[in-house]
Amino acid sequence: MDQHFITRIVEAALLAASQPLTIVQLRGLFTLDEPAPEGSIEQALTDLRASCEQRGIELAETASGYRFQVQSDVHAWVARLWSERQTKYTRATLETLAIIAYRQPITRGEIEQVRGVAVSSNIIKALEEREWIRSVGHRDVPGRPELLGTTRTFLDYFGLKSLDQLPPLSELKDFGELDPQLSFEDPDAPKPAAIVAGVQDDAEPDDGDGDDAGGDTTDQNEDTGEDAGDAVDDDTSSRSHPHDDAPAPVDTHTALVEDDDSTGA
Repeated sequence: MDQHFITRIVEAALLAASQPLTIVQLRGLFTLDEPAPEGSIEQALTDLRASCEQRGIELAETASGYRFQVQSDVHAWVARLWSERQTKYTRATLETLAIIAYRQPITRGEIEQVRGVAVSSNIIKALEEREWIRSVGHRDVPGRPELLGTTRTFLDYFGLKSLDQLPPLSELKDFGELDPQLSFEDPDAPKPAAIVAGVQDDAEPDDGDGDDAGGDTTDQNEDTGEDAGDAVDDDTSSRSHPHDDAPAPVDTHTALVEDDDSTGA
């Protein structure tokens, strides 16, 4: 059996199969009476990959084996063959999938720590129904939370042979937006006039009583249960820009120290 005929058999099998085929499966197409020579299957795959370079399809190797698929540059035109509406996933779903793919195995609680928000059960269910993720075990901690990981179907869908082919995080330009709650305001940005006016009003003395500001700050700190450091941070966040003409705010730290001294007395 010559190599050209073996290549034709492999090509036909890949086109007829509804799923990727491994080398073992391709070798099983040949009987013991007419076995494929050693290395002929691999050579057939190499020849097919080379012949597809200038065509609309390509031979790709995924986690489940080899398959023919549409070239990325013509995919937009070929996709018009399917009239049904394409499934669109929310940003939360894609973020959750990305976290699982890059940090697996991972628990649902750990996903929530990364995203900073709770993960909906519908998101996990949708990914499981798509067979992109599955339970791979349980974390050996109290409560034994479920560990989640990706599947071969996930790799096949995205045309990956293994997780090593995932792009590095440094190449994902918007991956840093996974947790938008961590985006802080620019401290040098000018404050709106309404906020500046509010700070000026708060900084004005009430009745000439010098201990009002310190007492108010201490009372607020006791009501909220926060420590002195948090009180200072809250006061700092409400200050106007250094170049504004607003009066200097009351020294909260001094007020707290004086209050502590009086308490100790």
